Amino acid sequence: MRGKPLAVVWFQAAGCTGCSVSLMNAAYPDIKDLLLDEIVPGKSITLVFHATLMGPTGRPALEVLDRFPGKAAGDYLLVVEGAIPTRHPNFGRVGERPMAERAAELAHGAVGVVAVGTCASYGGIPAGAPNPTGCVGMGELLRREGVDVPVVNVPGCPLHPRWFVETVAHLLVHGPPRPEDLDGAGRLRAVYPDLVHDNCPRRGDFDVGRFATDFGAEGCLYELGCKGPYTDANCPYHEWNGGVNWCIKAGHPCIGCCEPEFPDYPSPLFRKASAEEAARSYRSVR
Repeated sequence: MRGKPLAVVWFQAAGCTGCSVSLMNAAYPDIKDLLLDEIVPGKSITLVFHATLMGPTGRPALEVLDRFPGKAAGDYLLVVEGAIPTRHPNFGRVGERPMAERAAELAHGAVGVVAVGTCASYGGIPAGAPNPTGCVGMGELLRREGVDVPVVNVPGCPLHPRWFVETVAHLLVHGPPRPEDLDGAGRLRAVYPDLVHDNCPRRGDFDVGRFATDFGAEGCLYELGCKGPYTDANCPYHEWNGGVNWCIKAGHPCIGCCEPEFPDYPSPLFRKASAEEAARSYRSVR
């Protein structure tokens, strides 16, 4: 028997909405199946608020959001997209209230928080140096505010839709994650199990020391700035746009967009990382 769907409040903070666009491009399950059908037997979700996808706008939309947490406390999952500005209330508002205030309040009443995309997970591009708006990821905001609720990061710039689906399916089946389910960057190990480098189609070139010196050339892209050896993501397996292509297959180095240090550590994107930088990045999430 189909159980009661888990309500999902999708909160859009400081970002480009690229993760929502990526989710709408999901191939299997597609966005309709994801929102209307069971993700796993007897388990489904219902999207009750999403500023980009919902019909109402302005005040009618905010009236929906204002119902949370309220009587729904403990009965919904909060999904956050975008970083949270903290330096001044006017750097980000939803309605007339600061984004940080809204996000913390919604998280306080949620059964859990899923931070989608690198911005919501770690601050991402909005938090890049010098970060004048004081943007932080959702986990950092809740630590500052003393809100004790499980947070799962699903980074990517944007995230792959499969990573979101697999994360939500895991939470529906197993409930809040145990500490051993998460890596040092707050990602589910089951969803981010390997380095890009481990499954890269150019790994053989790396192993024999055959490196490309120009874009379009044969060989491993490490000398051209590839961050695949230090980036946990399943891009080689899932690929993008319905399995059509992905960065390295298209001849472009991995830019490390799933890592907490993005975009500051990988920049300049086409510069080879020093051994010290690479080791510091790799150790920080293990």
